Amino acid sequence: MTKEQAKKRIQELRELLDYYNYMYYQEDTSVISDQEFDKLMAELIELEKAWPEFFDPNSPSQRVGGTITKNFPTVEHEYPMLSLGNTYSVEELREFDNRVRKGLEGESYEYYCELKFDGVAISLKYENGRLVQGVTRGDGTRGDDVTPNVRTIRSLPLVIRKEVPARFEVRGEVLLTKAAFRKINQQRLEAGEELFANPRNTASGTLKMQESAVVARRNLTCYVYGLLGPQLPPTHAEAMKWLKDWGFPVSPTSKLCRSIQDVFDYIAHWDKHRHELEVEIDGIVIKVNSHAQQEKLGYTAKSPRWAIAYKFKAEQACTELLDVTYQVGRTGAITPVAELQPVQLSGTTVKRASLHNANEIKRLDLHEHDYVYVEKGGEIIPKVTGVDLSKRKPGSKPIRFIDKCPECGTPLVRHPGEAQHYCPNEKNCPPQLKGRIEHFIQRQAMDIDSLGEKTIALLFDKGLVRNPADLYDLKMADILALEGFQEQSARNLLEGIVKSKKAPFEAVLFALGIRHVGKTVAEKLARHFRNIDNLMHASKEELMAVYEIGERIAESVIAFFNDPDYRAEVERLRQAGLQFSLQEEEMPVSDVLNGKSFVISGVFARHSRDELKALIKKHGGRVLSGVSGKLDYLLAGENMGPAKRAKAEALGVTIINEEEFEKMIGNS
Repeated sequence: MTKEQAKKRIQELRELLDYYNYMYYQEDTSVISDQEFDKLMAELIELEKAWPEFFDPNSPSQRVGGTITKNFPTVEHEYPMLSLGNTYSVEELREFDNRVRKGLEGESYEYYCELKFDGVAISLKYENGRLVQGVTRGDGTRGDDVTPNVRTIRSLPLVIRKEVPARFEVRGEVLLTKAAFRKINQQRLEAGEELFANPRNTASGTLKMQESAVVARRNLTCYVYGLLGPQLPPTHAEAMKWLKDWGFPVSPTSKLCRSIQDVFDYIAHWDKHRHELEVEIDGIVIKVNSHAQQEKLGYTAKSPRWAIAYKFKAEQACTELLDVTYQVGRTGAITPVAELQPVQLSGTTVKRASLHNANEIKRLDLHEHDYVYVEKGGEIIPKVTGVDLSKRKPGSKPIRFIDKCPECGTPLVRHPGEAQHYCPNEKNCPPQLKGRIEHFIQRQAMDIDSLGEKTIALLFDKGLVRNPADLYDLKMADILALEGFQEQSARNLLEGIVKSKKAPFEAVLFALGIRHVGKTVAEKLARHFRNIDNLMHASKEELMAVYEIGERIAESVIAFFNDPDYRAEVERLRQAGLQFSLQEEEMPVSDVLNGKSFVISGVFARHSRDELKALIKKHGGRVLSGVSGKLDYLLAGENMGPAKRAKAEALGVTIINEEEFEKMIGNS
C-alpha cells in the first residue's frame, strides 16, 4: 500500500466509523453488526500504527464512545467510563492472559467473569446511602444526567438502609427483559405503530425519554457490575458481594475463575445456554479480580489493561427453503418472504425470513428447496444471508418473482430505478386499503389512541371503514358490534378519533398517504402552501419551486389531488373538522433561511434546541441530523462533541453560535 492509498483508506474508515457511531449512539440504530464494526476499527488502528504521520486526535480510534445528545443536563464523570478491548477469538484471549501474566511479573492471579449484558451503560452516584445521580456513558468523559428516569427502575435501591461509605459510585447496565420487550411490541402492534427492532436500542431510547412516567411503564431493569470510590475491598468479587448485600441487582451468573481454562469453560457454557436467560447478552467480560493488580496493570488511553470482552459471533443456521410467499404493503410494495423448515436460532424457532425484493433473490441465485443460511440481524430479525450450494438438488428450478398481486391478482409494476415491485390496484387491494388506514392513525400522523391493526381489520371486514374518512362517521353502536369491545373501550376509541381533529395541518397532510410524501416533505409543503386549497391547485412548477421537492414528488402530489376519489375523501375529512391550514402560530415568519440547512449541537444560553429548530423552520430553513458536505451551518453551543466540530471544519461547513444565528433571522 502506498502512502497516498493509506491516507485515503484511513480517511474512508474514519468517516465510516464516525457515521456508525453516530447512528448507534444518537439514533439507536445498528447499521452494521458489532463484528463488522470491530473489524473496521481494527483495520484503522493497524493503519494508523503503520502510518503515524496521519495521526489525528479526533480519529474514532481515539474515542471511547459517542457524542453527547443534549436532552438532559450534561455532567462530567468523576471516573471516566472507559470502553473494553474486545475479541471474538480464543487465541486472542490467550494473548490477553499472557500480557496479564507478564505485567504481574510472576504473581498469582485469578479472573472474575461476568455476562456482557446488551444494554446501556449507566453510572450511579450515592451519597449517605441515597441515590443522587444517574448518568449515561456519553462520550466516556461526560454523559447525560437521566436521574429522574433512573429512579423509575425498580430493581435499583433509591435508599440503602445499611451502613455504607459516605460516597461511592456504581456502574451497571440498564436493559429490558425479553418479556418486557415483547409486551412493548405487542402494545405497539395493537396500536398500529412500527415495532421496535431489539431490546438494546429500545432500552437506550427509553432511558433518554423526557417523560419519566412513560419510562416507568416500559419496566427497565438493571444489573450492576462495578463499584468505585475511596473505600474498596481487596477484590472485585468482594465488591460485588458488598453491592449484593446493599440491595443492588447483581447477576447470579458471575464466576471466579482460577485459570484461563476456567474462563474458556465459562464462555463455552454461556455460548450454549445464553438464550435461556431472560435478558440478551452478546459476550463475556473477563476481569483480573484483585484491585491492587488492576492498578498495577493500569490503562491504555481508551481501555483497562486488566479486562477484556469476549464477544459471541452472530449465530447462523442452515435450513431448507420450503416456499417463497409474498406480502403486500400499504403502498402496494411486494415483499418476498422465505418460508423455512423450522430451525432453532438464537433461542427461538425461526420459520420465516425476509428476502427484501427481486434483486435479493437474484443476488442469492435462490432455487426451489435450496438450503439457506439464516442469521438474526441484531439477534432479532431473521434474514437469509446465503445458500449452501453443496446441498442444491439436481434439476431444481430458480425462484421466479411473481408477476401478479397475491391478494387481488392485478399485474405488478416496477418503476424505473426502484428495486421494489408494486401492485397498482391501490383502491381495491385489501392490504393497501387497510394499510392506508393504519398509516393514517399512526402516532406521527393523526395519533388515534386505542385504534390498532386488529381493530382496523375488524372494521374493514365488517364493511364499516374502507378509507380514512369513514373513521369520522363511526358511531357507538358500530364499535360495540365488534368482537372484544365494551362500552368503555368503545368510548375511548371514539374519543381518540375526535381528539385527532386537533392534529396540525402538516400531520394531516402526512396522514393522507400521498406516495413519496413522508413526514418531512409534508412539513415543507404545509409551510410553503399554508393550506390544502393552495396545495391542491399548485402546478408542477410551483411544487418544484419548494426546496428539495423534485419532479417525482410533484407528479405524485398532482396525481393524488387530480383523482376525484381522493379529492372527495379530502372534502369529507374537511367537513369532519380536520385541520387543513396552518394555525397562526405555525405560519412562516420569513424566508431568510430558505434553502439553508442546519445541524444543532450543544447547550445554548437563550434557547432550547427545540426552540431553535422551530425558529429555523419558521424562517424557511431545514434541520438535519448529521454533518455532511451538503450542510450549510453547524449551530454550535457549549459542550458540543469535538468530533462533530472537527468534521464540520474538515468539510468546510460554516460554524455559527447562538448570537450569530439570531442576527441571521433579525432577532438581535
